Amino acid sequence: MQVTETLNEGLKRGYAITVPAGELEAKVTEKLEEARKDFQMKGFRKGKAPAALMKKMFGKSVLGEAMQETIDQAMRDHFEASGDRPALQPEVKMTNEDWQEGQDVQVSMTYEALPKVPEVALGNIALERLVVEVDDAAVDDALQNLAKSAQSFDDRDAGAAAEDGDQVVIDFKGSVDGELFEGGTAEDFPLVLGSGSFIPGFEDQLVGVTAGEEREVKVNFPADYGAPNLAGKDASFAVTAKAVKAPKPAEVDDALATRFGLESLDDLKAQIRTRLSDEFADAARQVTKRRLMDALDGLVSFDLPPSLVNIEASQIAHQLWHEEHHDHHGHDHGNIEPTDEHRKLAERRVRLGLLLAEIGNAAEVEVSEQELQRAVFEQARQYRGQERQFFEFVQKNPQALQQIRAPLFEEKVVDHIIGLANVTDKPVTKDELQKEIEALDDAATPEAAPADA
Repeated sequence: MQVTETLNEGLKRGYAITVPAGELEAKVTEKLEEARKDFQMKGFRKGKAPAALMKKMFGKSVLGEAMQETIDQAMRDHFEASGDRPALQPEVKMTNEDWQEGQDVQVSMTYEALPKVPEVALGNIALERLVVEVDDAAVDDALQNLAKSAQSFDDRDAGAAAEDGDQVVIDFKGSVDGELFEGGTAEDFPLVLGSGSFIPGFEDQLVGVTAGEEREVKVNFPADYGAPNLAGKDASFAVTAKAVKAPKPAEVDDALATRFGLESLDDLKAQIRTRLSDEFADAARQVTKRRLMDALDGLVSFDLPPSLVNIEASQIAHQLWHEEHHDHHGHDHGNIEPTDEHRKLAERRVRLGLLLAEIGNAAEVEVSEQELQRAVFEQARQYRGQERQFFEFVQKNPQALQQIRAPLFEEKVVDHIIGLANVTDKPVTKDELQKEIEALDDAATPEAAPADA
């Protein structure tokens, strides 16, 4: 077998593979002989069927298998000898399409090789880890919010006008162009003014209403409203206020704790303190991870496989388009062309993905089967009532399983790097941490593209 290089530009590689006719014939003979051992043909003892007859009966089907196996072996030998790792599945095709049995097989193989990723001195990376102490004030704030969420509503005095934050119990009938529309009618509906439960403008027009009063509320459905038959249209609601109620926060006491399944207020405070500590730690880790990614991105530079960048840029463009058009849930839109900004983000993701994969593989970071199964179960919960179908889909689609494994691998590699980096704890307040998180959201940048561990 002969392998000749035809292309070597950047990361692009091309090879011409020649499988000699004699080698292919020997492979066919070998496979036929192996099959003949257990073959029973009428008139012959088991394993004694004539080789010529076997070739006449099964030669063509065995030839295809032999050809594929020979080419696959040539590819494996090439990658083992060259050390190349293809970024995507190599493109392989026969170049002598008029091939006939007895001739050499000519095959071309092209691919983009994964680049050599430079080593990084992880111990030289300096990071600040934000640390927030859960003080009594934070626990008290959380308790007050909890009490507010558990609030009840008491009737206001007769004739009292509804205020923002009050609950009004209403009947309403909505119409567009004088016709009632589906879903626009309800009775005894408890609406908290200022909650944003209804379309913009509706709740504002009920501030000041009194029990027993009737009002006409006029609104305009947003252009991106979920129901296409109502989107952008003017609507009128005939509203009757049946009751006006003032909010009454729950008392912060043992009874509040009991409502949440705990025995005492002290138990509730302890649980809140633990939850806040976990939340602050998770938020601080987001900041640390972003700073780590920025540091890594500034430390390395290497050629990127164009195919991976193109795929990633298309995915980013598609994702951001749907975030801007959140009412469009299908994929029946036209082609979304990535911009230069999308490509810049894609290059960062691919570069960091390859770097993290290299660091993780060198450190023998692994995702255990238990960790993977736990993640699969977590995702299955998002498909309530269809969990079985989700499990079957994941089992039959290795790519779907890899998409679940990849972020787990990334997080473990990040932990590994942080463990080796020069990390300094920096005490901050809850508000300072919140500002850091908001800054991350404002400059939201996809991090590392999932890489095969």
